[in-house]
Amino acid sequence: MKKYCFMLVICLSVLFILVGCSNSQQTQDTSAHDEKALYTASQYAPDSLDTHKGYSGWHTSTYGITETLFKVGDDFSLEPLLAKKGKADGLVWTIVLKDNVNFSNGDLLTADMVVRNLERVAVENPRFSYMSDFAYEVVNDKTFTITSKKPYPTMLNTLANCETGIINLDKTTDLDNAIIATGPFVVEKFIPQTTTTLSRNENYWNGDVILDKAIFYRMSDEDTLLMAMQNGEIDGYTGVNAAAMEVFKADPETYKLVTVPATRVQLYFLNQNRLNANVRKAINLTIDANEIVSFLGGTVSATVGPFSSSSAYGKVHKPSVDTDAAVSLLEKDGYVRNGEGYFEKDGKILEVNIAYYPARSLDVLATLMQEQLKNIGIQAVLTSYENPDSTYIATSDFDIALYSMNADLSGDPEYFITNTLKDGAFYNVGGFKSAECEKLIAELGSEMNTVKRAELANEIIQIAIDDDAYGYVVIFNKVTVLRSGVSGYAESSPFDFYGLSSKTDKK
Repeated sequence: MKKYCFMLVICLSVLFILVGCSNSQQTQDTSAHDEKALYTASQYAPDSLDTHKGYSGWHTSTYGITETLFKVGDDFSLEPLLAKKGKADGLVWTIVLKDNVNFSNGDLLTADMVVRNLERVAVENPRFSYMSDFAYEVVNDKTFTITSKKPYPTMLNTLANCETGIINLDKTTDLDNAIIATGPFVVEKFIPQTTTTLSRNENYWNGDVILDKAIFYRMSDEDTLLMAMQNGEIDGYTGVNAAAMEVFKADPETYKLVTVPATRVQLYFLNQNRLNANVRKAINLTIDANEIVSFLGGTVSATVGPFSSSSAYGKVHKPSVDTDAAVSLLEKDGYVRNGEGYFEKDGKILEVNIAYYPARSLDVLATLMQEQLKNIGIQAVLTSYENPDSTYIATSDFDIALYSMNADLSGDPEYFITNTLKDGAFYNVGGFKSAECEKLIAELGSEMNTVKRAELANEIIQIAIDDDAYGYVVIFNKVTVLRSGVSGYAESSPFDFYGLSSKTDKK
């Protein structure tokens, strides 16, 4: 019943939007004659273009202003960008830059400038303060070294983080509003938290830039984004919701809709200090991710583990939904059904407390889990919190804890694994302990070979799945809509900090 109500809400939303929107396609400003300009929008806009501060790097990377030494490909593999190569020898990484890279003002990129940028990131961005533990040394104009205190196999992934974008620190006079960088676009006008206007970088080092111009607007309301797309005010945007997806799907000649499983996972922790092995397994055999997918209207994809199955470290497996097997496990554990259909033992109903916070569609997940568990005879009580980290994550006061986190920051599994599965980690809150896992995590921390790292990650995640310590439900999709004729907006990338490139086109 709830499923039909949900679909009715979506249909009514779509109908309202269609009625409220003008059918006429408003023409974008054509005063610049044949100027090729791309107009797009987002629910968020930066208050500064200083790529090293806060999350500004996500925006400057999307805008095509800044570039990093390495980048993450659509298949989650690392690719050289400003760098030619990077190689480790023990604790020392040697990075060699490409010869032909220059900033938009024509200055050549040097190893000294890169080192100064990396040192600045460590100072300006608390999330990258660990980079101050590295020792940097310029070898020559195009080569520098980074020395760590212990083996650091993910150095190149760190250098692919958009916050490590390279700025011309000598020639930039206004770091907040008009940075000089290496990307295919330069800042023409910046209005904080509102609009960013970009022009083609005439000195771009990596080939011709197709677009003359690009304008990014902030539109915080999802319906406004949809109407702007329909009215011809923008050419595309990322972050399409379920109602808008239905509108765009209905007109494939006008809109191209691209859906890619991204990097944010919806998961739940099972408290091993409160739930025994049979109850945990029964819960995992009951929760149906496909039903979650149908409710969220294509904005998510069902998952087995925390990482996309298209990545080398996303190759894990789990049992299919089997409610009969779940019921059998509970009966073997001594539970019997009462008159209301719930399982009980020694006169006590089998009741679980599901803790959640209402963002990232976790309220929907909580309600569906409650209903699915009820169907097999487990009573679930929902408890909502505003801040999970300071409440149920900090106290472990739950039976089942829902959470959403970005599992893959830059094409490597170690961050998520060490923060959720390692003994004593902040997000290892359900009592999961495994000597084998600890051994493998230690190996992962020093393993340099990417193929072996993926194998280790798969082994580690599989142990957690087999122990019924966690439930990985869905991965959020990156959903992009582009007007027909627009291409090259990183629409196939699972990462939302890529966007404009020299190949972005509008026909």
